[in-house]
Amino acid sequence: MSAILPPAERLWWKHPLDRVEGTWIAIAFVWCMVMFFMMIYWHAYGKQNLSTETYKTTPEKFSAKAQAVVDKYTVRTETDQKVPVVAPPPGSDVYLVARLWSWWPILELEKDKTYKLHLTAMDYNHGFSLQPQNINIQVVPGYEHVIKVTPNQSGTFSIVCNEYCGINHHSMIGRIYVK
Repeated sequence: MSAILPPAERLWWKHPLDRVEGTWIAIAFVWCMVMFFMMIYWHAYGKQNLSTETYKTTPEKFSAKAQAVVDKYTVRTETDQKVPVVAPPPGSDVYLVARLWSWWPILELEKDKTYKLHLTAMDYNHGFSLQPQNINIQVVPGYEHVIKVTPNQSGTFSIVCNEYCGINHHSMIGRIYVK
């Protein structure tokens, strides 16, 4: 038999398995079943999965809702671009807009209070990566992602775009303050 020439008998599945080969197939099958059932377990009991709601939207509708929250709850502006810092009451809906090379607005949340965070992208696919917590969500235009968040640590958290969105992608950084 040669590795270059085709096998003499074309019906390879009729040949008996070697004992070692059968053992490895059985080990691989058992491991696949363990991982399959662990996925269900991790989804139900693991803390790494975000339960999100997703709705179809348009940039105009989402922008109007985000602007209404910004107008109502802005406490100050920061940076030379005058980005509003929004401090909504606990339990409210907060909006975060991803658009070419910026996250808007900056959020100021209270520790151990729950909020509904609404995310969308106005132009291209963006990635929401909350650092140093390592929460990652792909933010897609035309869809509003709603996530319940309860900050359990005080501090300043960075939002980084982890989906390449153009030449200034490296500067797409936002902030969330937790008091």
